[in-house]
Amino acid sequence: MAGPNDSRRLLACGDDGRVVLRHSEGLLTERELLRRATRIAALLPRHRHVINLCETRAAFLLAFVAALIRRQTTLLPASRAAQAIEAVEGLHTDCYRCDDAFIRAVEVDAATLVVDEHALFELKSIEPDFPAAIGFTSGSTGTPQANLKRWRAFVNSARVNEAAMRNAATTLADAPTATVIATVPAQHMYGMELSVALPLLGGMAISPAKPLFAAEIAAALAQAPEPRVLVSTPIHLRVLLESAVQLPRLALIVSATAPLDQQLALQLERRLDAPLLEMFGATETMVIAARRTAVELAWQPYPEVVLTPSPEHTTVQTPWFDSPQQLLDQIELQTDGRFLLRGRSADLIEIAGKRGSLGELTRRLLDIDGVEDAVVIQPGDEQARLRRVAALVVAPTLTPHVILAALATSVDAVFLPRPLFIVQELPRNAVGKLPRAAVLEALDRAARTARSP
Repeated sequence: MAGPNDSRRLLACGDDGRVVLRHSEGLLTERELLRRATRIAALLPRHRHVINLCETRAAFLLAFVAALIRRQTTLLPASRAAQAIEAVEGLHTDCYRCDDAFIRAVEVDAATLVVDEHALFELKSIEPDFPAAIGFTSGSTGTPQANLKRWRAFVNSARVNEAAMRNAATTLADAPTATVIATVPAQHMYGMELSVALPLLGGMAISPAKPLFAAEIAAALAQAPEPRVLVSTPIHLRVLLESAVQLPRLALIVSATAPLDQQLALQLERRLDAPLLEMFGATETMVIAARRTAVELAWQPYPEVVLTPSPEHTTVQTPWFDSPQQLLDQIELQTDGRFLLRGRSADLIEIAGKRGSLGELTRRLLDIDGVEDAVVIQPGDEQARLRRVAALVVAPTLTPHVILAALATSVDAVFLPRPLFIVQELPRNAVGKLPRAAVLEALDRAARTARSP
């Protein structure tokens, strides 16, 4: 496990036999990962940036480490959509694309290359200020933004996230290692932290699986040795809870990317017989706080994280940031150093002189029996923002009239969403987020094909 001053380290502890990834062909150790990545690095195109589109855990890890060895910055588009990738290429013209087929082909060509064992040792060091990756926000509140992450940020991420995870679960506290099974892709910053940085720089290995459905999660867990950690999102965990699938024993559940309802957290802990740790962060800041949601509402900031609230945003400062970062989240600091989330400035609305929150309206919709998923949004133009909000709801057994009647019992009439459309599914991305542009497109489609009350 990397120590607090190991900001140059490429791998966790220099233990050549430590398992980084457990895959179908066996175990990928530190030494084997470095040997393979070194061969790949020798044949990479001569560019400053690489767009890592690898789907498998092994290929992504190999490509990421190979890029580090060549001092190439990894670009992480907000999605795999062609438009998102092309937008990144437009911003970083000196780049190339890398996917699983690319890595397989390069490994074949590099198979005969001789790796200098002494050089392997020398490669276990990366400059702390090296720009290791540039992540792009999901666009859930507007246009995706680029966020540069230096190597020291990933080193710190692995250190503080692993400490929080081990503190949350007694079975992890003294375990020499653990296996992480993640439902999130590596391209998302949450996935980068817990499925890439953690196995590279921490004391836990990553499973090759990337399960989505309950049966897939159960199968992936069954193939992983104990202690097991499930890294997921509220949308995946809700599906898991509603299924009848029995899961192998877990040491810990980790959730992030969207707020987790406390009742859902309680139900998950009881059903899975494991503590649930919710992490709070953003692409701009990476994970900066955590809480045991089933038993507490306040968040505990990570060590050396300084939060300064204001009416419009929260400023975050840490020693590993180049400069203070601003989040749209509004917080209330507690006397013990913890904080409560009070919403997002982008969620706040005012209609007929009354103030409300899009997030709170969405939560009220989700509380209605029969509602499986929902989102409340304001149209993009300013005049529409002053008049109404709209909603998309997944509720196969309900009608818009029934939903609005139920919502009216707890929401002021001026905030009732009109139009409200019943849809088959919401346009969630791979980590369960709802990009604003995708929601507006879905709303437009629903308006053309459905009838609103």
